[in-house]
Amino acid sequence: MSIFSDRLEEERKKAGWTKTYTAKMLKLPLTTYANYEYGVREPDIKTISAISDLFGTTNDYLMGKSDNPSSKTTAKDDTALTWSDLDMPMPYGGKLPEELKDTYVDLAKSYFKRHPEMLNKDE
Repeated sequence: MSIFSDRLEEERKKAGWTKTYTAKMLKLPLTTYANYEYGVREPDIKTISAISDLFGTTNDYLMGKSDNPSSKTTAKDDTALTWSDLDMPMPYGGKLPEELKDTYVDLAKSYFKRHPEMLNKDE
């Protein structure tokens, strides 16, 4: 196996995904994705970029040119919604009351269960 295939498998397992799920997220046939992990084939640069975006790492890390998986420079996400965008004061003075914490945790878990691709997207 190559460094690429080893790191690809490692990132997929770290995310807790199956090969089938990962292939689906990348819009690839399962056999194509599996061959990348088995080291039988290597993807083109466009696919490598899609894989690094999916796992929140860099092309260089996946290809073995860097040992730092999260060396992406993160630009400020100007699309993130803030309370000021809503023209509202932050509720509860910015501190979540104890009685609402479980509700917010349940909402977050439910969201990420439906959208696992969003987990660790911008670390």
